Amino acid sequence: MGDSERDYSEKISKIKLNSSKKVTEVLDVFGKAQKLKAESLKKTEEMMTDAASDLEKLERDKSNNKDLSAESQNRLNEEITAARSQVRQKYDELKARIFDHVESSH
Repeated sequence: MGDSERDYSEKISKIKLNSSKKVTEVLDVFGKAQKLKAESLKKTEEMMTDAASDLEKLERDKSNNKDLSAESQNRLNEEITAARSQVRQKYDELKARIFDHVESSH
């Protein structure tokens, strides 16, 4: 004996319910991914801002230090410039990875 119309309706309802649950799960995961993206971007910006601020302070302190020779000042200037460049490179790499990850998951 085959299934009745009611049996089929119950199966259809169950399929719709399961589908709705999956949609809710996917939206939850998507929301978490968006939150992680926002947190990652925030931390990346903080890293850049903090490093820039720290390097500027170091540069001012160095300039005010009368005990350093001109040669030492020049070497430190080069190191500060290299550090700025490295921080900028890491910042750019992080932002690119965050956006690449977000775009590849669409």
